[in-house]
Amino acid sequence: MLLSPRAVVCMLIALSCNVANAESCPDWPPSKAHSEMQALQQQVARWDDSYHRQGISLVADELYDQSVQRLSQLQACFASSSAPAQNPLKTARGEHLHPVPHTGIAKLGDERAVEQWLEGKTDLWIQPKVDGVAVTLVYEKGKLVQAISRGDGIKGQDWTAHAMKISSIPAHLSEKETLVLQGELYWRLEDHVQAKAGSLNARSRVAGLLARNAINETEGAQIGLFVWDWPQGPRDMNERLKHLHMLGFEDSARFSEPFENFAQAKQWRERWYTRPLPFATDGVVMRQGERPSADRWQAKAPYWLAAWKYPFAQVLGDVRKVHFNVGRSGKITPVLDIEPVRLDDRTVSRISVGSFKRWQKMDIRPGDQVAVSLAGLTIPRLDKVVLRSVERPPLNVPQATDYHALSCWQPTKGCEGQFRERLKWLSGKKGLALKGVGPGTWDKLIEAGLVTDLLGWMHLDSAQISNIPGLGQKSSAKLLKSFQAAREQSFETWLKAIGLPPAAGAPLGDSWGALSARSIDQWQAEPGIGPGRAKQLHAFFQNPQVQALSQRLRQQGISGF
Repeated sequence: MLLSPRAVVCMLIALSCNVANAESCPDWPPSKAHSEMQALQQQVARWDDSYHRQGISLVADELYDQSVQRLSQLQACFASSSAPAQNPLKTARGEHLHPVPHTGIAKLGDERAVEQWLEGKTDLWIQPKVDGVAVTLVYEKGKLVQAISRGDGIKGQDWTAHAMKISSIPAHLSEKETLVLQGELYWRLEDHVQAKAGSLNARSRVAGLLARNAINETEGAQIGLFVWDWPQGPRDMNERLKHLHMLGFEDSARFSEPFENFAQAKQWRERWYTRPLPFATDGVVMRQGERPSADRWQAKAPYWLAAWKYPFAQVLGDVRKVHFNVGRSGKITPVLDIEPVRLDDRTVSRISVGSFKRWQKMDIRPGDQVAVSLAGLTIPRLDKVVLRSVERPPLNVPQATDYHALSCWQPTKGCEGQFRERLKWLSGKKGLALKGVGPGTWDKLIEAGLVTDLLGWMHLDSAQISNIPGLGQKSSAKLLKSFQAAREQSFETWLKAIGLPPAAGAPLGDSWGALSARSIDQWQAEPGIGPGRAKQLHAFFQNPQVQALSQRLRQQGISGF
């Protein structure tokens, strides 16, 4: 509510970032700094034009705010005083003058900022920050004569014909004096819980209708109105709300609450974030009941209004590195290292892209800005690329064809990752369940040159293990005991440990020779084995590397081999 928050965010963020934190400044040469800032500035300008002129939001408000903050920080880092001032509303200006300018609203970044803003203020009120589009309504002698879009806060577009089709905007009022109201047109939602459902593109739905040449009454019935100010109304907030309610603007009184301190503001913010409301919101607005006379209002953020937004559902992540992790089965999973960011109550510094194909499609490189959210409120999730770095640094990208279920049985160059995953599986719960043997143990053994293949550990004796750096006498003894215990495991357990593809309910028996002699058709005849799995099982037993493992296990006296 209270007009588009983007109208003043650039100015406010710039004021808060006059002095850049040296640690946050990238180590860029001047040419790179110029090109990156120019690209970001152009992207922000495109977002502004789409949002304010066309009514289409190309990026979430919170990602927009963070992008503008990043631009301001970069300009401070590189002393870019010559950069043109950011004006989000420069393409939104219309032809119709607002009787009273639409003010902006300051956004408070954290609880400390809220406490500082509240300090010394009285006659405080709090309202949900409705996620819609701002409008001015003008009544003369009780009749609606004009509806004006937010525009640049001073001049906007004529929405009068649209307003006549919106049932929540009365065509006539009992008040016969000239009346100017400012409010938010929102998309009606039923029992909407912001914390669970998000904004559901509610604002875009309203903006999309109002961007048309005409709307019908059915469409207009989907739009609600929250009047958040009556600039020339009674000075007392209670009187204003009572009078607005009498005129038929019920939301104003229903969702305006007096409060006295930070604790109460926090309670209302949490309540409106987690309880059902008839509209989407993105925070709360705190205001003083008394404010200057309307002739002093300006199209900028005043001292008597402030917004406290909800926790970010998405944060902007600055990509530092791209890793390509190869799993035991040869699946390549790209993982991004990002500058640590706070999301809800978590610090996120690493995030999976999901699949190699997805990374290829997105082509994420160091320096890119990505949107990150939480899946199921706990797992960091990559949503999209918000801004690409101008420079596209080369990466050592693995070839997908080099990795599969039967590749990398030794830690040769390029195979280190998959080989380690094979060892982790072998010693894990689904393998031999070697007590006290984890990834760190395998790393020590590999670094010491004692494990150069999947079964190299079986030949180690107490003298060799005790000489491993980082292992004490007790740890060495326990490790040797775990290795020796593995010899007692069953034939089927050993098959799974060395990488047997899932065989569903197929009987495996107790003979390697019998299993390795099966054809694809014979495997497929087993219960639960389809054509694809039959080919995988046959390929596993015919693979030379796997056959070499079976021979070594036979030499070690492992049952079944």
